[in-house]
Amino acid sequence: MNKIITCIDGSAITSAVTEAGKWAAKKLNKPLCFLHIIERSQQHGADDYTGAIGLGAQSALLEEMTRLDEQKSKLALTLGNDLLDSVAEDAATYGIETVETMQRHGDIVEELMALEQLTRLIVIGRKGAGHAHEFKALGSHIETLLRKATQPIFIVPEAFSPPKSFMIAYDGRESADRTLQKVLDGGLLHGIDCHLVAVKNNEVMLKEKFDTAKNKLIERGLNVIPALLEGNINEQLTRYQQEQNIELIVMGAFGHSRLRQFFVGSNTLKMLENTQVPLIIMR
Repeated sequence: MNKIITCIDGSAITSAVTEAGKWAAKKLNKPLCFLHIIERSQQHGADDYTGAIGLGAQSALLEEMTRLDEQKSKLALTLGNDLLDSVAEDAATYGIETVETMQRHGDIVEELMALEQLTRLIVIGRKGAGHAHEFKALGSHIETLLRKATQPIFIVPEAFSPPKSFMIAYDGRESADRTLQKVLDGGLLHGIDCHLVAVKNNEVMLKEKFDTAKNKLIERGLNVIPALLEGNINEQLTRYQQEQNIELIVMGAFGHSRLRQFFVGSNTLKMLENTQVPLIIMR
């Protein structure tokens, strides 16, 4: 589990994702692996005309469509290789000692899960080429990835620069304590101002757990700014992040059951939809 797997697709967000991957690899002194997935929609035409055979379509026309699909797949492969060569060269110039590239055909979540044993951190854009002008649009694979991945996921918006501060969204639950421990053990965020933020909820002994979490961070040498707030969780976290100009948010994934999320929504997804800064999501 030692590679920074950085997913690129050639969309406008690729530059920000690349910068985030380089920063993480340099900070952790880990190999950087750029991953480009040629998804099924890129390998084959979006339309399926096989049913037209029964309608008397000429075989020559179907053969021509097959040939065009093959050309499209080859073009996607060539463009992907060119993209990987470009970002790998840039990373080497940046000073990353070990840079790898991978190109795969298939589903991005499935491919990431196949690499899970080699992964230290997944870096991915919050949306792809299909939602270039929609801020709240999330990549269709993001929620699925958050539910399946066991390694931290670094979700990057349209722009990225190395953060000078980060916020841990802490709610006193077991998932929040796991997230806290990963921050303590990981090293990626050490040396950066840490805002430990909780919004009062129904969790028993939240204040005591919050103080314990703060002390653990201080003992590990982090500069901690604590804040215990009241009100709507997402509104308060978003407001605090904006007022304090915090540049990165860390939180656990899906603190409630699937049934509860159906009725009240997931705080994780709400934060993803509403924040304009990078997030690191941990299970």
